[in-house]
Amino acid sequence: MHEILKLDNVTKYYGSGTVVTRALDGISFSVEQGEFTAIMGASGSGKSTLLNVIATIDRVSSGDIFVDGQKLSGMKEDALSAFRRDRLGFIFQEYNLLDTLTIGENIVLPLNLRRESAADTRKELSRVARALGVEDQLTKFPYELSGGQRQRAACARAIITGPALVLADEPTGALDSQNSKILMQTFSMMNRSLNSTILMVTHDPVVGSYADRVLFLKDGKIWSEVLKGDRDRQEMYREILSVTAALGGESDVI
Repeated sequence: MHEILKLDNVTKYYGSGTVVTRALDGISFSVEQGEFTAIMGASGSGKSTLLNVIATIDRVSSGDIFVDGQKLSGMKEDALSAFRRDRLGFIFQEYNLLDTLTIGENIVLPLNLRRESAADTRKELSRVARALGVEDQLTKFPYELSGGQRQRAACARAIITGPALVLADEPTGALDSQNSKILMQTFSMMNRSLNSTILMVTHDPVVGSYADRVLFLKDGKIWSEVLKGDRDRQEMYREILSVTAALGGESDVI
């Protein structure tokens, strides 16, 4: 199976002199194509830092990160900008849709930024809108939609370029339980039907139970791992709760 993401002994320090914080401490793992991986852990465990260095928003202090075989360290800013645009998809807690653009215009924004033809743009918009069930919302503006509809539109925008990796940062954080469930069903569809490779940070064990694998961080290190395998979601959920309790007993583990 093709390896999409690989971290090799990644370390990240903040500060200098005698005041240094080790946010990531020698983290190594990989994600295969079509895999859905969740990252969980207590506050301060390094989850946000991990997502930031993979997203190329921040640089590692040591170690290497590879996305789809491409080594990120040493890349210049213009190359990193193009890499983020073309090879990574982003889904945020607050949607990050532009209020002055229609939903359709928001979704195709990444294609417009790389100057795709109008014909190709229309074709890709039709494909992802149909797949994610937002065809009827394309001419509306973000403020006219529910939170769940806006987040599905954000998902469409994230995958329209065919990225190697989709990074999701607390995607259900602004949603109620019903819309969270619908969104995670959308994630599962993206993963299984569209073969999207997803790395998601979440605080919610229910949300984490949709993933194929959950990595738990503690003090900047991978502390534990839960694999779904042949288990159903309820069994996965119970195992996540068990690990969360052993990790420190926090019910809110972001």
